[in-house]
Amino acid sequence: MKYHLFILFLAIVSIVKAQEVMTPEKMLELKKVSGRGLTEDGQYVIYATSQYNIAANETTRHLYKIPVSGGVPEVIKSTDSYLKNEKLSPCGKYLLYDEAVKIDKVYGQDFYDDVPEANVHIYNDLNYRHWDTWEDGKFNHVFIKDLKNNTSKPIDILQDKPYDCPTQPFGGGEDYIWNPDGSEVLYIIKKLTGTDYTKSTNTDIYAYERATGDTKNLTEYNKGYDTNPAYSSQGQLAWLQMKRDGYEADKNDIIVVINDKHVNLTAHWDGTVNSFLWAKDGQSIYFIAPIGGTVQLFNIALPQYWDKATMPVQITDGQYDVHGIVGQSGNEMVVSRRDMNHAPELYVVNLKSGNMRQLTHENDEVYNSVALGKIDKRMVKTTDGKDMVTWVIYPPNFDPDKKYPTLLYCQGGPQGELSQFYSYRWNFQQMAAHGYIVVAPNRRGMPGFGVEWNEQISKDYGGQNMKDYLSAIDALAKEPYVDNDRLGCIGASYGGYSVFYLAGHHEGRFKTFISHDGIFNEQSMYGTTEELFFVDWDLGGPYWEKDNVAAQKAFNEFNPINFVDKWDTPIMIIQGGKDYRVPIGQGLEAFQAAKLRGLKARLLYFPEENHWVLDGQNSLVWHREFYKWLEETL
Repeated sequence: MKYHLFILFLAIVSIVKAQEVMTPEKMLELKKVSGRGLTEDGQYVIYATSQYNIAANETTRHLYKIPVSGGVPEVIKSTDSYLKNEKLSPCGKYLLYDEAVKIDKVYGQDFYDDVPEANVHIYNDLNYRHWDTWEDGKFNHVFIKDLKNNTSKPIDILQDKPYDCPTQPFGGGEDYIWNPDGSEVLYIIKKLTGTDYTKSTNTDIYAYERATGDTKNLTEYNKGYDTNPAYSSQGQLAWLQMKRDGYEADKNDIIVVINDKHVNLTAHWDGTVNSFLWAKDGQSIYFIAPIGGTVQLFNIALPQYWDKATMPVQITDGQYDVHGIVGQSGNEMVVSRRDMNHAPELYVVNLKSGNMRQLTHENDEVYNSVALGKIDKRMVKTTDGKDMVTWVIYPPNFDPDKKYPTLLYCQGGPQGELSQFYSYRWNFQQMAAHGYIVVAPNRRGMPGFGVEWNEQISKDYGGQNMKDYLSAIDALAKEPYVDNDRLGCIGASYGGYSVFYLAGHHEGRFKTFISHDGIFNEQSMYGTTEELFFVDWDLGGPYWEKDNVAAQKAFNEFNPINFVDKWDTPIMIIQGGKDYRVPIGQGLEAFQAAKLRGLKARLLYFPEENHWVLDGQNSLVWHREFYKWLEETL
């Protein structure tokens, strides 16, 4: 009898435990899993975890190896014994590395020896700051070190030039590689400075000959991005390429050198590539790309003849994102996979069937203890008769007989994919756990629905995509479980712009707004942002070009500041002090306007954060203020 009571007690405890929901504290202390690579024999996966501890305000990191076939992970101290050092030359004699080199004078003491305590920056051209850092006269350079001759000076392959490799602000080790025999170093740079640098996306792939020091530009003909060079096991070169200068969200294609010709493998495919990996046999390329509101794994075979087009084959298909390729082991591929309810874990894909099995289980204990909300893929008709994929996320234990407050989520980018991502800030599971339905439309501008859909948003910020937003929320507002008296609108970056714009055009739909690092005044945005190619492309050009129809439409019809007289709804504004992409004036101007309009408004200012919120305790405050504001206003 006692045994049966004990079993009943355990069952009740298990049910209660399963009814818990995800909290910001639990989410921020999830383990972040990242694949580092496969051992050369393809038998083991090396991966890393990092876990943040809120109370201690510190992060713990570990390295593991686990058989591709599955099993218990083993803790290792370093990757040295398991993964090939790609920066070591094939002969083992030379090592590639990058280091910052001081080239330009910037500080007062750079110019004047007798003012060592002066605190002043002196600039004569643009690009004086980038992303979250003021230019200090240093540039990333790639060096070749002779490991067999400790007395020789490392060779700076950029030869004291004012260019960056890795590229700024997000480039890394993928920006420079050895060729198969170690005779050349391939590297990526944007060979521009000053104002020209800020107005262009033209990076090129250069080949530096180690023996002679000669350098040649392999992609001089292309005026957009050339990135991520990689050689196959057969010594064949491929890379990613965008064609148009100044368009950072252009179609990203895979280029392969075949018979000395640069062949665009994906030219005839109506999609854009995120990243790729050569197949082990060198006969095809695996890549990941957005499609239909998800991100999936594809394969494309090399054509037998260079002028014969091939088309990609989709391998995986499901309501999840394959957001990283770790490596191939025979007929299997190890990938990182995530969805709106789960942080990334490593999975193994059968390359013939597309079937997946989970390899790592670092966060199972947490997810098994919480109730998760349902995620529906819903098709919404737009005002121009298109079918728009809209994600609808429901609270755990959703009851269709109840009414729920509902949030319209506005995605950033503006051409960032709204797939099955798992964000540690804009986390839909977290919003659902707090009792909100989330409506997340794949409005115009999203990749994964063809190039035309993706490109439509450029120079049309306040146009069709705003109608798409409203079509989505209006469609869901017809459901009996949506409380039309408690609708909110939230978003960051371009999503923050969307919030500011809709605040002047929503016609009473919403009861509250939250905008994080959004564009409020396109004129001052143009005057203070750092990558001018972005606003030149998306807004059409400078505000002073009175005959520029696209620009004048952007700075007048689509400028949120021009519609503040129609603001009538509470709004919270979040701004990072080190955000130089959407600088601090945007948030301050919006907050000041809201208060002078007499509205309930709040400014959440993070002095040391950039366009994102990276500090753990700052992130926790972000979440607490986010939900406190919604409780107060919705």
